[in-house]
Amino acid sequence: MEPATENEWDRLSSSSSDGEEQAASDGSSSQFNRQQHVAFLMMMYESLPHHYQYQEINRITLAHFAISGLCLLGALDRVRVDKDAVSDWVLSLKAHPSNKADLTNGEFYGFHGSPSSQLHPDDNGVLMHNGSNLASTYCALAILKAVGYNFANIDSKSILTSMRNLQQHDGSFMPIHFGAEKDLRFVYCAAAICFLLEDWSGMDRERAKAYILNCQFVQHILCIYADIPLMLLLQSYDGGFGLTPGSESHGGGTYCAVASLRLMGFIEDNVLSKNMSSSIIDLPLLLSWCLQRQAADGGFQGRANKPSDTCYAFWIGSVLRMLGGYNLIDKEALRGFLLTCQSQYGGFGKCPGDLPDLYHSFYGYTAFSLLEEPGLNPLCAELGMTEFSALGI
Repeated sequence: MEPATENEWDRLSSSSSDGEEQAASDGSSSQFNRQQHVAFLMMMYESLPHHYQYQEINRITLAHFAISGLCLLGALDRVRVDKDAVSDWVLSLKAHPSNKADLTNGEFYGFHGSPSSQLHPDDNGVLMHNGSNLASTYCALAILKAVGYNFANIDSKSILTSMRNLQQHDGSFMPIHFGAEKDLRFVYCAAAICFLLEDWSGMDRERAKAYILNCQFVQHILCIYADIPLMLLLQSYDGGFGLTPGSESHGGGTYCAVASLRLMGFIEDNVLSKNMSSSIIDLPLLLSWCLQRQAADGGFQGRANKPSDTCYAFWIGSVLRMLGGYNLIDKEALRGFLLTCQSQYGGFGKCPGDLPDLYHSFYGYTAFSLLEEPGLNPLCAELGMTEFSALGI
């Protein structure tokens, strides 16, 4: 994934912008162009445009979007991707403790985001700077799942034992062992890592659940004046989840909350068809908030009064799929919106007429998988990867 030359990408950018604006205005883009999407991802896999240079530190995330995207498109076995080489590259980014005692020194021994953040150990084998983090570790495991790597060969103990160092007293997680924020994104990464490694020793699930529920903020003073269970009072007034306690409900935060609760076993699959009164969250309120995020143009917005964005067709759509309410959306309207964000050269932009990028392209593919587009592999909504990858098939 080496950067392409500036002129090469600028020529594509210029012609793509004009073409997409015309396609969006005249409605000519009426099909999901699978072959163009495969070609787009292969270009990204083989030679990243120079615009991605500032994302060098997140190279493994970009690789995840490209490789897992090809897997979603059902093309990974048909294109020029050396799965063994991919596995070797991912495994080379693993941080290793110099001895067993290092696992409790407060650091995390997961995967680095890029070779540029991976400094060589000193003469004593001690890492001079350990920049491994939860998000990169999730992406690394997702790639390894996509290429069919045998997880029995992964040093899961060093990952899980050291991951406990990142969980805070309130149940949240920091992504790295020093100077970082803590929010629902990293609770989700921790839950996904434990699920993929089939070992929950890396986190305290009860404390994580408590933190998630506190992200459906309501003032606890209400408990004093109302004979209502505390658990229900943790529900936000609008039903969604913020990334942190007390923050505005957000599509990404809501996904991370619901997917984490599903992975940890606190919410059943298709729970809307079951006894909702026993749920730890107010499901009708959450369902209402999610359905209200589908805008007049058919797309999904991440927050109230925001424009539609390709990626929220995954973040919100996956929540509805997990709850069992996906059939309540207007699928034809959503498909129509997504097609206006599709580039004639493959890939998806954030909004209609925008140039394609890896992030929105990947989540565009997941959205079309949720819509059961022919030729795409089915999506495991909780893990953001194909069901085949999740099952190790």
